[in-house]
Amino acid sequence: MNLTLAARWVEILFSISLLIQTLEYLKLLSFTAEEGIWSWKIQRSDIPKTQNAVRQLLDFLLNQKGYKIILLLRLIAALSLCVIGVCIWSAWFLLISNLLLLVRWRGAFNGGSDFMTLVLTCGLVLGQTCAPFSGEAMGWVVTLWYISIHSITSYFMSGWVKLISKEWISGVCMPIFLSTGVYGPLKTGSVLGKRPVAVICSWAFILWEALMPLSLIDTQLAWVFCSIALVFHFLVFMFFGLNRFFWAWAASLPAILYCSTWVW
Repeated sequence: MNLTLAARWVEILFSISLLIQTLEYLKLLSFTAEEGIWSWKIQRSDIPKTQNAVRQLLDFLLNQKGYKIILLLRLIAALSLCVIGVCIWSAWFLLISNLLLLVRWRGAFNGGSDFMTLVLTCGLVLGQTCAPFSGEAMGWVVTLWYISIHSITSYFMSGWVKLISKEWISGVCMPIFLSTGVYGPLKTGSVLGKRPVAVICSWAFILWEALMPLSLIDTQLAWVFCSIALVFHFLVFMFFGLNRFFWAWAASLPAILYCSTWVW
């Protein structure tokens, strides 16, 4: 995948990811209102009273009105990312607004997908900041390599953590893990609950994740690893309803495909 195509696909897929996230936040506005269960007046107590200036700034930005404005501007920035592409101002706004959302939700609203979103926004900021000095093409090279390294590392660490876990390599974890999905525990006699199937599935995912860095040495390998990644994240969405995970990591895959074309 060439540089221009990879950059454009990152923009489009990340735009979809941001739109879905932001629409979900807007859907929850009734719960973040002053009398809601996620009211800012409750969550602001996390900020030390000694940090009065920080409190005042966040009160201004994250009260219900300010929070809604940030989300609406985020929608516009996400749409512009898809329609006209990224610029330094939209990149910085997406990064800052993402940090504010992490503060608003006490770290993360949806776990790893929020932090992959942070990786993508940081990558765009780095690239757009470098572009005026090194050229637009080199700016995108910086962006894609930053995203690629973080994405591959996330898979690599996940695979090796499973590899040193007796429960994962023996297949014990897989049925337990699947039984926590949105459809409830696996049905009695389900093929996914059988030990041989569980062991095969566990090892398939462990090897794919742990060997993900190999995608950087060959383009064909990269296509195989990234195709498996899409299937994996789609299955996670189907079983656990984690739609954010699918789009956040999908947006990082064009970066891996581009980096795999480098001649070492």
